[in-house]
Amino acid sequence: MHRVTRRQALLTFGALALAATACSGEAPAAPAAGKPGLGNKAGAMPKYAVGDQFKATVPLTFSVLYNNHPNYALKKDWLFWSELEKRTSVTFDPVTVPLSDYEKKRSLLIGAGDAPLIIPKTYPHQEEPFVASGAILPVSDYVDLMPHFQDKVAKWNMKADLDTLRQADGRVYLLPGLHENIWLDYSLAVRADILDKHGLQVPKTWDELHTLLKAIKQEYPDLYPMTDRWGVPTPGGNLLNIVGAAHGAPGGWGYQHATWDAAAGKFAFTGSMPQYKAVLEYLNKLVAEKLLDPESFTQSDDAAIQKIVGGKSFVISTNAQTLVNDYRPPLKKFDPDAKLVKIPTPTGPLGDVKAGNRLENGIMISKKALDSENFVAMMQFIDWLWYSDAGQEFAKWGVEGVTYTKAGEGEYELNEDVDFIGLNPDGSKHLQKDFGFSNGVFAYGGRTSLLQSTFSDEEKEFQAVINARQALPVPPPRPFTDEEREQAALWETALRDHVDQNTLKFILGDRPLSEWDAYVKELEAKSSTSYINLVNTAYERFKKEHG
Repeated sequence: MHRVTRRQALLTFGALALAATACSGEAPAAPAAGKPGLGNKAGAMPKYAVGDQFKATVPLTFSVLYNNHPNYALKKDWLFWSELEKRTSVTFDPVTVPLSDYEKKRSLLIGAGDAPLIIPKTYPHQEEPFVASGAILPVSDYVDLMPHFQDKVAKWNMKADLDTLRQADGRVYLLPGLHENIWLDYSLAVRADILDKHGLQVPKTWDELHTLLKAIKQEYPDLYPMTDRWGVPTPGGNLLNIVGAAHGAPGGWGYQHATWDAAAGKFAFTGSMPQYKAVLEYLNKLVAEKLLDPESFTQSDDAAIQKIVGGKSFVISTNAQTLVNDYRPPLKKFDPDAKLVKIPTPTGPLGDVKAGNRLENGIMISKKALDSENFVAMMQFIDWLWYSDAGQEFAKWGVEGVTYTKAGEGEYELNEDVDFIGLNPDGSKHLQKDFGFSNGVFAYGGRTSLLQSTFSDEEKEFQAVINARQALPVPPPRPFTDEEREQAALWETALRDHVDQNTLKFILGDRPLSEWDAYVKELEAKSSTSYINLVNTAYERFKKEHG
C-alpha cells in the first residue's frame, strides 16, 4: 500500500491523453497522426464515444491469454462467448493456461514472441520486465482510442493513480482495472458474542484492540485471545499489512522497500523507518503479554482456523469470503450461539484514513497488435468490454432476463435457478461455471455500486465505514531505468530476507528491540542506503523531466 502526498504532475508524451479530458469534459482528441497502427482500422467503428455499444463492422477474432481458473474451468458453450459475439461481432481465440502456471507461462510466451495480442490478468508492475525488450505496447500512446477508459479516469480523478505505472520514458505499458473508490477487504474477525457476554466494545483503534485483548485475557487466562492466519509464506502477511498501513509503514503483503515520506519530501527505506519500528513494538507487546498467539506467524491456515472455530481464540484476520466460507460454518457446528463478525479495520497514528490506490490487475497488449489490420477495432473492443459501464455489467452479471434482473442502480438479483457466492444456494446452475460470467479474466474494476452489487448487507455496512475515511494520496512515481532496475534487483532479495527475518525475531522477542540501531546498520551493510538513494534519484529525475 502507498501513503502520503499526491503528485499533481500533468501527463506528458500524450500519454493516457487524460489531462485535457479530465478537466474539460470535452470529447477525446483525435489520435495524433503518425503513430504506428492508427491506419489499421479494418472492422473499427468510424464513430465510437462514451455510451456507445461497440460492434465491429465485420466479424473479428482476437487472441487472448486465458487464465483458466479451476473453480470455473473454461467451457466452449458458455453464454458469455455467444452473447459477446452477438453484441460486438468479436470472438476470442483463447490460449489457455492453468491458474497455477499463469505467470510463468506468460513470461515464456512474451519472451519467445509467441504471446497472444491481449494479455489480461496482469497486476501493476508485473509488466516492467517486458518493457525494455519492446515486446509489449506502450498503451498510454493509444488510450485516445478508448473513450470509456478516459472518461472514468477523468470522472474519478485517477491521474495520480496511473502515474504510479509510469516507466522512465514517461509512458504506461499496462491498462489497469479502474475502481471508483479504494477497495479494502481485509480486516479482523471478532467473536461478538464473547464481547457481548462480558460487556466489551468493538475496538476502533489498534490501542483499543490491545485493551480489548487484555480484557478477554482476564476472562480466559489460559487462552490466547487472538490467533492469526496468513503467516506463511510471508510472516504476518495481513496483520503486518493492516497494522503497518495505520502507522504509515506497511509490512507483510504490503511491504515495499521504499515508502514516501511527505515531511522529508523523499522516499525512506521502509524496514528501518521509525514507523516500522512502532509496528513491531506494538505486535511484540501483544505477544509478550500473551494476547497474540506466537504461532500466528508460522502456523498453517488450517491450524489457525481450527483455533478460532474451536473456541481457543476469539480474534483472527479475515476478509469477506473467508468469514463466510472458512469460519462461520464450522464455528456454528462447534457453538450454535457463536457470532463471528468482521470489524472495520482499526485505525492508528495516521488517524481515520485509508491507504491504497484504485488500480487492479489489467491488460498488457503485445506490440504485434500494431501490425494487425484490426488494431483500432481491438482497442475499441477492449475499451468497451473492460471499461464501459455496459461491458462491465455484462462481464459480471451476464444477460438480463437470463441470468439476472435489475431493479435500479446496483440493485441486481440473480434468477432463481442461478447461484453465485451463495446468493441462491438452491440454484441448479452457476453464474461462473455454467455461464462464464464474473470471470476474473474479464470482470473487475468499475463503479462502486457494481462492485458491491454482490456484497451482503453486512459487507456493505463494513465498506460504508471504510469509504467514509479520508483516502491518503498515492506516492509520486519513481520509475527505474533498465540499468537502475538491474542494480536494484541485486539488492532487493537480500534486503527483504533480512527485514522479514528480523521482523519476526523482534515481534516474538527472539531479538530485543534495544538492538534496533544494530539492525538498521545491518541493513545499511546490505545496501539499504544505496537502494533508497537509487529510488530518490529516479524520483527526482522523473519529477524534473515530466513534472
